[in-house]
Amino acid sequence: MSEVSIRIHDGAGPTVIYLPGIHGDWGLIGAFRRALGARVRFVEFEYSKDEVALERLAELVHAELSAYGVESGWLLGQSFGSQVAWTLIARGFKANGVVLAGGFVRHPWPWGARLFQTLLSGVPSGVVNPAYQAYTVACNTLARRSPEEAGELLAFARNRGRREWAAMSWRLSLIAKSDPRPTARATHAPVHYLGGMIDPLVPWPLVTRWLRRECPGYKGEVIIASADHNVLGSSPRESAERVLAWITAPS
Repeated sequence: MSEVSIRIHDGAGPTVIYLPGIHGDWGLIGAFRRALGARVRFVEFEYSKDEVALERLAELVHAELSAYGVESGWLLGQSFGSQVAWTLIARGFKANGVVLAGGFVRHPWPWGARLFQTLLSGVPSGVVNPAYQAYTVACNTLARRSPEEAGELLAFARNRGRREWAAMSWRLSLIAKSDPRPTARATHAPVHYLGGMIDPLVPWPLVTRWLRRECPGYKGEVIIASADHNVLGSSPRESAERVLAWITAPS
């Protein structure tokens, strides 16, 4: 059965709807969410692990939002989540604004997504979980995370398996085919770009150049020097303050 899961953390401020990247769940967003605290109502999703078309995935997300009475809000699209965000807007969801966190419109290098998909598909099953855990330990060491953050990321790694790996591969194929440029060209709600300087997966200078030229709602970008592609996770406190400033700015 194709389905998505939703969690809502109540707060006094604007609604922020977090749409995760190719990992597909809320396992990497805890530190960012805590940095925002009760200043926002934070809505987060876990995607289906089935091979669901992008339009169908956005339909499922939209249905969950409607079921919980979330009729509008700021869309926070992390990497692949940006494609879900644009598709939601195309479906008629009332976005008060969009934050692209390592996100994009049409990926500047769709061939790169296809290449990455090929590489993921060739990884033996027995390597998947150890690879996740080794990567997580390295990230924790380099970032000097708090024990709470480190524990969350290690739990995230332990819960990864072949099915999650296959779902990531599928989402890469969706990235390679997705082209929401017509939607972005028609978007007048404020759009912001938040990125990490160290990003080998999304060439943010090409993304932001296109947005400045083509997207009428684009307000500019902030690139955090110490962050990587997972900017919300690698620099959660600075990212939270940037996002909060954007979503509370006078219209």
